[in-house]
Amino acid sequence: MTTDSAIASETRAFEADVSKLLHMMVHSVYSDRDVFLRELISNAADACEKLRYEAIGDPSLLGDDPQPKITITLDKDAGTLTVADNGIGMTAADMGETLGTIARSGTKAFMDRLSADKNGEGQQLIGQFGVGFYSAFMVAGKVDVVSRRAGESDASSWSSDGLGTYTIAPVDPAQAPARGTKVTLHLLDDAKSYAERYNLERIVKAQSGHVPVPIFIEEAGSDEEARQLADGLALWTKPKSDISEEDYTDFYRSVAGQFDKPALTLHYRAEGRHEYSVLTFIPESKPFDLFDPDRSGRTKLYVRRVFITDEAEILPRYLRFVRGLVDSADLPLNMSREMIQDSPVLSAIQKGVSNRVLSELEKLADAEPERFAAIWENFGAVLKEGLYEDFARRETLLGLTRFKTTTSNSEWRSLKDYVSALKENQTAIYYATGTDLERIADSPQLEGFKARGIEVLLLPDQIDNFWTSMGAEYEGKPFKSVTQGAADLSLIPLAEGREPAKAAEDVTGFIDFAKEALADHVSDVRISDRLTTSAVCIVAPDNAMDLQLEKMLASAGRAPERAKPVLEVNAGHTLIGKLAQSSATNDERRDLSFLLLDEARIAEGEAPADPRGFVERLERLMAKSL
Repeated sequence: MTTDSAIASETRAFEADVSKLLHMMVHSVYSDRDVFLRELISNAADACEKLRYEAIGDPSLLGDDPQPKITITLDKDAGTLTVADNGIGMTAADMGETLGTIARSGTKAFMDRLSADKNGEGQQLIGQFGVGFYSAFMVAGKVDVVSRRAGESDASSWSSDGLGTYTIAPVDPAQAPARGTKVTLHLLDDAKSYAERYNLERIVKAQSGHVPVPIFIEEAGSDEEARQLADGLALWTKPKSDISEEDYTDFYRSVAGQFDKPALTLHYRAEGRHEYSVLTFIPESKPFDLFDPDRSGRTKLYVRRVFITDEAEILPRYLRFVRGLVDSADLPLNMSREMIQDSPVLSAIQKGVSNRVLSELEKLADAEPERFAAIWENFGAVLKEGLYEDFARRETLLGLTRFKTTTSNSEWRSLKDYVSALKENQTAIYYATGTDLERIADSPQLEGFKARGIEVLLLPDQIDNFWTSMGAEYEGKPFKSVTQGAADLSLIPLAEGREPAKAAEDVTGFIDFAKEALADHVSDVRISDRLTTSAVCIVAPDNAMDLQLEKMLASAGRAPERAKPVLEVNAGHTLIGKLAQSSATNDERRDLSFLLLDEARIAEGEAPADPRGFVERLERLMAKSL
């Protein structure tokens, strides 16, 4: 008797996150409860695939039942539905770890999103995005699981009503499958239709008809033999001409664990030095855990139709939203998963599949820009990570990248579009970074560019601060921040009908005074080419870090001491003219200089460097004016 079988019946509490999720399922009504069956069948198929892999090293695990299968048993009189598989099975310890906790960050991220929803609309998302085994409680008041791990003599049971606790106990081996898992759902009164054969056949064919394991259905107490609903033939091995769009959608939903449709399907067979089949999908909607720091790709690796792992890094991290699989004819089955990851064959597959995915995106962007724009809306921020991480493919990625700009009227623009509209004497691609598009578009540093009709890229994603700092260029034009260094706009004329503002007299005298007064706080005070409406702004010196990147790193505690900014002054602004010609005392002019610097900081979304000093200076000037 193993350690697991020796464990007496034990009742445990679910993890807090699981309890919360189960409570919502038990007490809510969802738009599409059918999703539970797809989730249970998908789990069963994975168990069969895992056994097939384990049996490569230990064929005895298959015993006298080598053919994997999933059997759905209906008992209309008892009001139960059972999903059984002859896969790898579970021990009691496996049950506690797998069925009592949220093991995948995606489910936790789903829970966070669901909890944050204020209108209750998010609850309907459970019908669109499966949440694995727990989805059974959408239709069941109680769930019983009996399982025996392949190669073990002992069996265990798991049982719960979904109200906060579950029980794990040893079970008589005679009442358990020879190997594998049997999940029995005691259906709720309003879910009895799931014990109807016709209804179950319809759902299985619609949602799980292409899982790589045969599926059978039978009715308890019936003399009829179990009927096969799915043949278990791998969809990716069939000719494309024999596969319908509905077939692809069904398979995508089973492999991706989502209930939307694929925005792009890529199915091909590579031949030559290495042979492998690829069936991948780009989702129509954004996964909840897309930006989870622990999230890796979801591309499964098969070798001659034997499931190996879903943790092989087939695609780079910036393509982690792609779902699907690769089936290799060249990788050896008897290698460990760790050895496969280091295989030169896998390296060639990784390169080939990554290039093909990007190539298909390029074709889509050229042929169907609206469809590509929808993909970019969802995954553009992730694709841009490749501009920072993947130097070899940067040119391709730059061609795919789309931007909102100061002249695009909220439409997406490519760099090809941008370069074709360069102004005479314009030698750089200008951009502005930040956290919000509207706020970036209102930055005072953009005024001089707008006055000359110069298009500026508006970059609101965190990754934009990094890839733009890596010396990127496009068609020989470097990227240049509007908040860094001199603007060099004097060679580009103002738009037709605009006249340059005249500088006030004695403005250079005031600038020299401000430069001395603020010497400990700024690296320079100078007349600005950037400003047409605002009085002042701050920018980073030429050789310093861009303002937004410096601010972001500083807030994360990862930046060195911040460099002194440059204070730029609009020499044609009324306020600057009055300050230049004012008869104020030196103390008052010093107060005014600091107030101008604080005004520029506030316009950047920052607080004054010395809030108390700011208040005192403002009070002194207000008192004098009154």
